[in-house]
Amino acid sequence: MISWLQRTFQQHFRVIFAFLLVAMVIPFIFTIGSTPGIGRADHTAANREFFGHNLNSQAEYKEIAATAQFSATLQYGGGIPAEQLEAYMVQRETALHLADQLHLPAATPEDVTDFIQHLRVFMGPDGQFDNARYEAFRASLKPGTGLTQDFIYRVLAEDVRIARVSRLLAGPGFVLPSDIEAELKQADTTWTIETGSVDYATFDPGLTVTEAEVGKFFADNTFRYTIAPKVEADAVVFPSAEYAATIKVDAAEVRKYYDAHPSAFPKPTPAKGAAPAKLDPVADYAAVEPQVRQALVIELGHRAAVKAASDLAYSIYDGKVTAAGLDGFLASRGTKLLHLAPFTEEAGPAELPNSPEVAKAAFELSASHFYSEGISTKGGAVVLFWRNSLPSRTPTLAEVHDKARADALDAKKRALFNDFGRRLQVATALGLKAGKTFEQAATAAASPEKLAFKTYPPFTLRAQPKDVDPAVLGLLDGLQKGAVSAMDSTANDRGVIAYAVDKRLPDLSPANPRYLALRAQMAARFAQTTASAELREVADAEFARTQVTAK
Repeated sequence: MISWLQRTFQQHFRVIFAFLLVAMVIPFIFTIGSTPGIGRADHTAANREFFGHNLNSQAEYKEIAATAQFSATLQYGGGIPAEQLEAYMVQRETALHLADQLHLPAATPEDVTDFIQHLRVFMGPDGQFDNARYEAFRASLKPGTGLTQDFIYRVLAEDVRIARVSRLLAGPGFVLPSDIEAELKQADTTWTIETGSVDYATFDPGLTVTEAEVGKFFADNTFRYTIAPKVEADAVVFPSAEYAATIKVDAAEVRKYYDAHPSAFPKPTPAKGAAPAKLDPVADYAAVEPQVRQALVIELGHRAAVKAASDLAYSIYDGKVTAAGLDGFLASRGTKLLHLAPFTEEAGPAELPNSPEVAKAAFELSASHFYSEGISTKGGAVVLFWRNSLPSRTPTLAEVHDKARADALDAKKRALFNDFGRRLQVATALGLKAGKTFEQAATAAASPEKLAFKTYPPFTLRAQPKDVDPAVLGLLDGLQKGAVSAMDSTANDRGVIAYAVDKRLPDLSPANPRYLALRAQMAARFAQTTASAELREVADAEFARTQVTAK
């Protein structure tokens, strides 16, 4: 196994991890500079040292962020969100610092090979190295990213040393028998459950609301109706289609575009039952040439639209055009303004298909900065011109009367629905004690409302049925055999009660193999928590030591 792994990884090393870096790391690098926290761009007046790294250097920050994201991809089988990456970065660099302080030896090639076998990115459902997963992964990869083997090996070798530090800090991990028993009960208790559910939409207690009740509801819930800030703006629109209509491309340009994007233009799929087409690059290209030409013209048209928008914005800047002189300036160029209806930052202007990019740019404008740069949109590009900013406000009841009335009615209905659930639980339990089946007792308790019933075969939370209602799982906590749960009405469309037909606890003694496996898992988890806390303490001390005031 080891020799096979060494051989295959030596052969495919670059391709495998090139895919990982492109898929998980590169997209993050282009956004990391705007991430809040230790890498904020506004902290550039002084160095912020952290174990030999200047975290206020954008270039250095991006480098360690990319390395950390790549490492996380290997460890967890996928990239981690930006809001978690910074903590992972800090922990990683702290562990490497401690490895140096403890004089831990560098990882050998054999250490790295062994480490690779335990990477989650290649683990199957059984937690073991999965050759099929590796082969499928390999098949999806594409070379040519320029990723160096030195970078890959460095990250893996560092992670080997980090794992050693973590083991030293973690210790054995202490678990109380009561903790194991509690987790074993939760995961391995065998349940046989019957459920009854009532549709909220059909629940009809015959409600009405008075105007006084609507007024009181509105007064108590004005936050629901606050109108978000809006911007009033105009736009000059540069449609891609108008520029594309004037663009001509020759055969060489079309071919060059195809060669740069071959995967975007797959050859037509043979008709069902037809023999597979023979490999013929000339015929394959000829079959898709019209689509390639059209795609190239569309892209060039979009680029031209963005350039025209940028040129307009620059000409306003270069000509020192003021807001008062804008109309005259645009008229002299024969440019038409599109008046946009007031819009929020969340919704964006309806006239420009609710573009989030346009909305974001509009909310950065003001009287002193009244025009935007050229903004790329799906249909081309635009330049925005600020007219007014409308602050958030609370509307009058008259403005939102119909919505307030509907909300008041629903709130009243929801309260009665919850009361119905409490009565349903009590009456169903009484019916069961009287010798009725669950369905008989619940049907009588719910009348005149209709319930839908379902019975689940025995299951555990560790091995749940695929069709189990998530609401049912939430009702099991504390439910005893023969008891009826409270009604779960958190889902807006229904209410659900559960009846525990049977509840069988697992073997809670150390003789149960699951007990031993769970103890090992929990010990490892608790030990890792200890290690993380130790690393965080060291990192906090380093931050305190190098704390500076940015100017």
